Amino acid sequence: MSSIEVYIILFTSSFASSTILPGHSEITLIALITQKKYEVFYLVFFASLGNILGSVLNWYLGLYFLKFKNKKWFPFNENQIKKVSKSFLEYGKWSLLLSWVPFIGDVLTLVAGMFRVPLYQFVVIVSVAKVSRYIFVSLIALNVF
Repeated sequence: MSSIEVYIILFTSSFASSTILPGHSEITLIALITQKKYEVFYLVFFASLGNILGSVLNWYLGLYFLKFKNKKWFPFNENQIKKVSKSFLEYGKWSLLLSWVPFIGDVLTLVAGMFRVPLYQFVVIVSVAKVSRYIFVSLIALNVF
């Protein structure tokens, strides 16, 4: 498999992991790092980019949340939304630093769209969270800790 194909697979897995689709980006990233065939910088870059862009999709869904919340395919139930909305109102946009947390982070990015967090602020805060997570996962895979 070529490096480009690997980076596309990792990007896709990371994108899916941050949306309503199932994905296992951390497992994919660790597996690719331990193979020692690919540049770790590029693996972290494409994993982060995919995950950030998936979160942007959630933000856009949040803008139009009321149109979709009763659809069968919509991934979040009313209780999840209420719980995260309460936290979001309490801590504001800085709660997006938890956007890397599985399940909670996905809902947070949706709620950020609902509350109309400016996209540029959203992208900066989410990028810090997502890139930090993948750097940490990479360091674990490289046995730095």
